[in-house]
Formats: sequence, structure tokens, C-alpha cells
Amino acid sequence: MRSVYIHIPFCKKICSYCDFCKVFYDSSWARPYLKKLSNEIDNYYLEDDIRSIYIGGGTPSSLSLQELEYLLNLTKKFKKMKNIEFTFECNLEDINMNMLKLLKFYNVTRLSIGIQSFIPHLQDLLGRHHDFKDAKEKIALARSLGFNNISLDLMYGFYNETLDDLRKDLKLFLKLKPDHISTYSLIIEDHTLLKVNDIPKLDEEDELLMYETLSEILIRSGFNHYEISNFAKKGYESVHNLNYWENGEYYGFGLGASGYIDKVRYTNTKNFFKYITENFRNEEKFLSKQEIMDNEIMLGLRKIKGINQNTFKEKYQVAMEDVYPIKPLLKNKELKQKKEYIFIPEDKLYVMNEILLKMI
Repeated sequence: MRSVYIHIPFCKKICSYCDFCKVFYDSSWARPYLKKLSNEIDNYYLEDDIRSIYIGGGTPSSLSLQELEYLLNLTKKFKKMKNIEFTFECNLEDINMNMLKLLKFYNVTRLSIGIQSFIPHLQDLLGRHHDFKDAKEKIALARSLGFNNISLDLMYGFYNETLDDLRKDLKLFLKLKPDHISTYSLIIEDHTLLKVNDIPKLDEEDELLMYETLSEILIRSGFNHYEISNFAKKGYESVHNLNYWENGEYYGFGLGASGYIDKVRYTNTKNFFKYITENFRNEEKFLSKQEIMDNEIMLGLRKIKGINQNTFKEKYQVAMEDVYPIKPLLKNKELKQKKEYIFIPEDKLYVMNEILLKMI
């Protein structure tokens, strides 16, 4: 069982923090891109069962209704499993009745809405502008049409953000009654406006305090902290993202997309004009057994419950402790064990990279 990620690179505006593969929306570019996307799917999809589809970007909701229908129609090419999770990313300002009806017609089951923050001075820094009233109305509209799985993105860790700002943001997010919240600590990436403007990063101690604060508030509010940055109401954990963290295989279609199929990890070109001439793939690498196991460790330990040792042994015919220094890390309390699961304790999650370096 595999997953599908489809990348739509178009945006009506470029946010100051974004380093994803994107271009300004232009209708004269959108239709040719979608046609080549169709060809890429035809060339590489292996007719296997698909457990989840995720359309991301960029901003998929920047497409016109006609372009969006063309895109959604492409998903008919996939053999979908019963009860498939089908996620569509969108911005608040793009949500309207016609778009939602179209998504519903093509059986989209989950909306991922990039809000990031409601705090005005933080929105100014991000280059985003929306208000709580608009969010409440748009989400109510989606609920009225039967969308009962809605995820919101929350960003924190700004140099000019206070704990009170974070608490206020969380209060407003929770008033929207989302089923899932993905949290992101602001990273100042190269080639972004934040980097160009030399915006400082929040110091690590304050960032950790913000992470601990939001985790505590969301858990107290009934969310399951199931992955280092993700929180869900019971039964609303992201099937698509769990497939990544469980080192499952997935297709990546579209500009700059990545995939992992038949032990090959690949990345598509980020050059729009190469993609349009059907030079889709930029890099392909066949992974050794050791590399696949290392990925299993790095991805699996992002999950709060960690890695099932029995499942690991079944997959790779070797015990985790025979390949990785499990025992000394357990002794140092950098790892914990509960029944068959090995996991990073909550108070060590924010330094998980240091633990992973010791593991691998």
C-alpha cells in the first residue's frame, strides 16, 4: 500500500518564510503544467493500491475552478483503497462554496489550511493577512458541506513573539475546533525574504519553552501528541504523514516532488521549463538495506510512540539492538522502552537530532 503526493507550485503571493518549490500563478503556465503532470503520472504510476493522496504546494487552491477540476480528475488514475484519506491544501482566502463543492465531488476527505498565526505583527512578518472571523466563517462553510477532517497549520518561534502571543494564537486556533494541528517552528531558510532581510532567529531556550507550552496546552485540550510536531483528536492522525514516518513507500508527482518506490528515493527537477519538456527526474538513488534501516530509525523516532522492535525485526530480519546502540541510550535515558516500542521521551524530543546522531 502506497501513498501519493502531488505538488502544485503556483502561488498568488510568495510568503517571506517559504523555501518550497513555487512560482507566481500564471494561467498560461498552469494548464501546460497540469498536462505534463498527467503525463508524469502515466509514466511512473505502477497501478498499485493507494492508501492516501495529498495535494500540496505551493498553493493548490490558487488554481482556477477549471484548472482545479482538471487536477482532481487526474486522481481518477489511481487505484484508491476503501476509506482512502485524500487531503487538499488551501489558503483561507481561496476557500469558497464552489471550490468546496468541487473538492467534495471528487471525494476529498481532509482539508489542510495554512493559517500560521492570527497575531497581526507576526502576520506582517510572514506576509500573510487574514482574520479570525474569516477563518471561523470559512471553516463553518466547509463543515456544512461535510468536511469533517480539518487540519490547521500553526507557526511559532518568531524573534518578536512572546509567550502571550503564542497562548493567544492557540486560544483562537482551538476556538475553530480543528481535528488536527500541525505546528512548525520558524526556520530562516536560504533564498527567502526573511533571510534576505536578515531577520534574527529566536534563541533555542525560548523556542523550547514555546514548544513545551503549546504541547501542554494542546494535550490538555484533548489532542493526541502523536508525532514531534503534530497533534490530533482521537482517530484524526494523518494517514499520509504516518506513512512517511513509518518509512512507507510513496509517489511524488510534480515540480520538486520527492518519492520513494521499490527502494529508490528520487527527487523531481525544480526547473519549471525542464519539467514542461518532461525531464521530470532530477536525482534517483537506490538505497542499501542499511540506508533503509537508518531512514526507519530517523523517521520512526519522530513518532511519540516510537518504533516497534518486533515489526523492525520482521521487516529487516535483524534486531534493532544488534545494529544500533539501543542499550547505552536506554541506560542514559535518552531512549525509553515500553513493551515492544523504543521511543524518545517527551522531555528529550526537542534534542532528538543529537540522539539520532548517536544512533546512526
